[in-house]
Amino acid sequence: MKLNGLRMRALLATAAIAAATTATMAADIAVVGGRADEEFWNRVKKGIDDARHVIEANGGTVNYLQLQSYDNLGPDAAQLVRTAISQGADGIVVPNWVPEAEDDAIKSAIDQGIAVILMNAGNAEKAEELGAINYVGSDEFVAGVAGGEYFVENGATNVICVNTVPGAANLEARCGGVIEGVTKGGGTAEQLPLPASSFGDQTAIAEAVKATLLQNPDINGVINISATDADAAASGIMQSGKQGTVMHGSFDINAAGLQRIQDGTQTFAIDQQPYLQSLLAVQLLAAHVDFGTDLPTAPVLTGPSIVDASNIESTLAGVEKGAR
Repeated sequence: MKLNGLRMRALLATAAIAAATTATMAADIAVVGGRADEEFWNRVKKGIDDARHVIEANGGTVNYLQLQSYDNLGPDAAQLVRTAISQGADGIVVPNWVPEAEDDAIKSAIDQGIAVILMNAGNAEKAEELGAINYVGSDEFVAGVAGGEYFVENGATNVICVNTVPGAANLEARCGGVIEGVTKGGGTAEQLPLPASSFGDQTAIAEAVKATLLQNPDINGVINISATDADAAASGIMQSGKQGTVMHGSFDINAAGLQRIQDGTQTFAIDQQPYLQSLLAVQLLAAHVDFGTDLPTAPVLTGPSIVDASNIESTLAGVEKGAR
């Protein structure tokens, strides 16, 4: 019921924004994000592009500033915020991935009168601390706890959370939540940190997962911090000979992961609905700039939602429409 309520509020907010057609000013919005050629960020990009219709109808613009790699995540994201400032953005949507690297740039934007919404990484408390108007996304720690509890409820009590971008606040929170959820249920869990250069490196991730499972035969649960990483981990689990005995989960979804859930080789995925994150964040920010609107709900949560065999078919229906 909680998720249904959140979705209803999100839809009502979107409908209210879309209904507004007379702008007092035209908002130029910059969105900082990951590479749009990745499946997760492609969903974010679709949300941005769908929101763009409303913003452009009111005379504004939307500019997507994407990272080229994740090797220097925090400083590179901060530089994109500075780029948005220099380009004269009226509003900036930005993930607060690495607060110690990004906060100064975000505060600088706000000090210069630029409205900011945190999206995807952060929380309502961090938004309030920085002076941002809201946070739109999933509570990563809560999502992790849900994943950890799911493991224990379904029989996995020795779990590793494979983190290919250690130090990123949202991903640390994911693994921290998993550890909390498993531990609370009487199991054990720990983080397996890999070098940031391994993010998206299928071979490196598969080899690391394979080696860890062979060296630690008691592990019966593996969760990845992204759907792309889960593709590699699935290969590593298979190469270790543990497929069918090690429960596999992931944060976020992609076509390959959903196919594995449908086939029974991956147990579950935790969906934060990235399409909704960008669609809502961009439209809410533009409406704030254009019309002075505000949304009393904070944060605006888009997850977590567990995808498993019980709801895989309805999820796939959303994938066909490009929004899941």
